[in-house]
Amino acid sequence: MPASVRYYTDPACPFSWGNEPQLRRLMWEFGDGLRFSWVMGGLARSYGPDYRDTESGVGAGTNLYADLMAQWLGTAADSGMPVDARVWSTNPIASTYPACQAVKAAAEQGPDAAYRYLRRLREGLMTEHKKLDHTEALVGEAGPAGLNVDRFRIDLVSNAITEAFAADLDDVRAPSAEAREQGRVSETEGRERITFPSAVFRGENGDDHGVFGPHPYEAYRDAALAAGAEPMRTGPPEPAEAIGLLGRCATRELEELTGRPRPVLEADLWALARDWRLRPVGVLGGTFWELA
Repeated sequence: MPASVRYYTDPACPFSWGNEPQLRRLMWEFGDGLRFSWVMGGLARSYGPDYRDTESGVGAGTNLYADLMAQWLGTAADSGMPVDARVWSTNPIASTYPACQAVKAAAEQGPDAAYRYLRRLREGLMTEHKKLDHTEALVGEAGPAGLNVDRFRIDLVSNAITEAFAADLDDVRAPSAEAREQGRVSETEGRERITFPSAVFRGENGDDHGVFGPHPYEAYRDAALAAGAEPMRTGPPEPAEAIGLLGRCATRELEELTGRPRPVLEADLWALARDWRLRPVGVLGGTFWELA
């Protein structure tokens, strides 16, 4: 029986974007041995003059959007993931709540569909400076994520999705004793919340094994093993193999997945592109790689 993972995040959380390499390596190694559910954190009901996030210091300065740009760029520097922070200067989102509800609507089509859609929103926000905070924009990302668009549109405005997101907010705003002991509790818009991203692994015996905040891959692997999950794959994948399973990947993600030094990996990737096996997609701060 697979272990379950409750993954606490928000589509617009830069720290969660920076943690995608570790998350995808976990998905690669454990495959169906882990059953994910995506808990949406509601990072911002409203990005306005009174917005404050104590953990990141956003809202502490005189210009909220400048704070957010600095946060995103700092995360890019720390994680190696590509980031285009111009969304905050050219097309700022008003709230993350609509995107969170959209992920809950996508989850009606299964956990894999929810992750594909969550990933599409992350890429749109973090690297394409898209204003993904209203219905039509969010519906527009459903097709590229492989969802049934008509069903998604109906689910997005249903009372059930509103209630599911409200339940997630209650969960996020009730940090566990373990999270408190590790100092992984923040305050956003005057409310306590668990640090993003956080992952809580649970096995058949009901014991929880939490990883709160961004960590190296080994912390997630140890928690998965402690929850009774068994690796489904051994050894690192070839780049094209990883992209075939997970979808397009940033260079930093393939570095984590393959275990290859960056110069070696980049040479391999460009050789695959030369042979028309991979297609590079340049974005500000890096490159995505797709199957050709």
